[in-house]
Amino acid sequence: MRCLVTGATGYIGGRLAPRLLEAGHEVRCLTRGASRLRDVPWAGRTEVVEGDLNEAGTLPAALAGVDVAYFLVHSLGRADFEKLDREAATNFATAARAAGVARIVYLGGPEPPPGDKPSPHLRSRAEVARILLASGVPTAVLRAPVIIGSGSASFEMLRYLTERLPVMVTPRWVRNQIQPIAVRDVLRYLIAAAGLPPEVNRGFDVGGADVLTYGQMMQGYARVAGLRRRVIVPLRPLSPWLSSHWVGVVTPVPNAIARPLVASLVHEAVAHENDIREYAPGEPLGFEQAVRVALGKIRDADVETRWSNAAGRDWAAEPLPSDPDWSGGSVYVDERSRAVRAPAEALWRVIEGVGGENGWYSFPLAWAVRGWLDRLAGGVGLRRGRRDRERLWVGEALDWWRVEEIEPGKLLRLRAEMRVPGRAWLEMRAAPDGNGGSVYRQRAVFVPRGLAGHAYWAAVLPFHGIIFNGMARNIARGAETTKAT
Repeated sequence: MRCLVTGATGYIGGRLAPRLLEAGHEVRCLTRGASRLRDVPWAGRTEVVEGDLNEAGTLPAALAGVDVAYFLVHSLGRADFEKLDREAATNFATAARAAGVARIVYLGGPEPPPGDKPSPHLRSRAEVARILLASGVPTAVLRAPVIIGSGSASFEMLRYLTERLPVMVTPRWVRNQIQPIAVRDVLRYLIAAAGLPPEVNRGFDVGGADVLTYGQMMQGYARVAGLRRRVIVPLRPLSPWLSSHWVGVVTPVPNAIARPLVASLVHEAVAHENDIREYAPGEPLGFEQAVRVALGKIRDADVETRWSNAAGRDWAAEPLPSDPDWSGGSVYVDERSRAVRAPAEALWRVIEGVGGENGWYSFPLAWAVRGWLDRLAGGVGLRRGRRDRERLWVGEALDWWRVEEIEPGKLLRLRAEMRVPGRAWLEMRAAPDGNGGSVYRQRAVFVPRGLAGHAYWAAVLPFHGIIFNGMARNIARGAETTKAT
């Protein structure tokens, strides 16, 4: 079948697309910026169409000739995410019906128990499900609770909370029942849903083999990871709002995403039926087995996608730092270059290895403090890390940056996603010098927004000599050391 995957740059979509290909299907991916799929290993085997679910006019071309359309997008992290997702689902349903699509598959969230007031996150997921089920196109809605897999936001929350806090004062929701599911089982069900009979138009609960409390999940993670048993003290007054800020401080997941996720954990999430197994036979993984698989992927640096893969809605509209007219001519630039006694290939390896565990090659304390300040301001901070220790792809997150462009062996351009009054980029280039060595060129660009932007640049300017000069010096030194060894 020909399958359209929306959200192919996200956590689930980025894993589903290659598995649909392996299953023998044709795959078309809808994305706001085609360049973001340029570097994924399976890109050459798919058709990529640019479009936006919130712009109805871009959808007919994407859905033309499609048999199965996967709706895997959401605007979590945006203040108006309910409105955006409602609009996206309505546009998608209308366009799918007009295009004669045979089936829609949607990955949603669990239904809260009767009588519970759903969180905004779950309320929005349920609303999207209703819109798609009423579309006139046979629709399968998979209602998934906490997804356990390397790189998922829910798993990262669990992982960092358990690893960093041997003693925890926790909210009441750690006692709620949850049926976590391994990401590989979610993908298996999504693929099976493509072949459902045409008369099937309904939701399915999906869950793993175990029903646990969140506290039991933390203890289970500790066992698999070889940690001591955690001391968990539930505290009644700790509200979901306070909990989300606590999660934002301890884990890489920023407050904007932690808030809706934590608010959803207030509800129990247990499958009330297992009907999906009629169409996808096989027992799902147990919780500890799923954790073991996820940790193995992290240990082997084999994380396919991460929660931070998904970029903001303005990705496709971002101007290049070489376009000062966009800002009315106000652009601040810090440029540095350095001769390197090593070939350009060695220099490039150091450049592409920047961030994550390797750090930023200068004044670690200053970077750490700036990361904490960004977290306190509600930003992403530095703890998003990187997906792979050695390789980067266009569009993926790298600490508080987003990889905007890569020319292998030559250029790495990063766009800042920290909270600043303006927009910022960092470019790093490697070029041979013709004598067996190379030249490292570094450019930081800041486009201020209003008076606050100009004041910000003036405030950080005294530190640039230390940070950016040290960065250039240490990258050059790292390349020379790499060559020597």
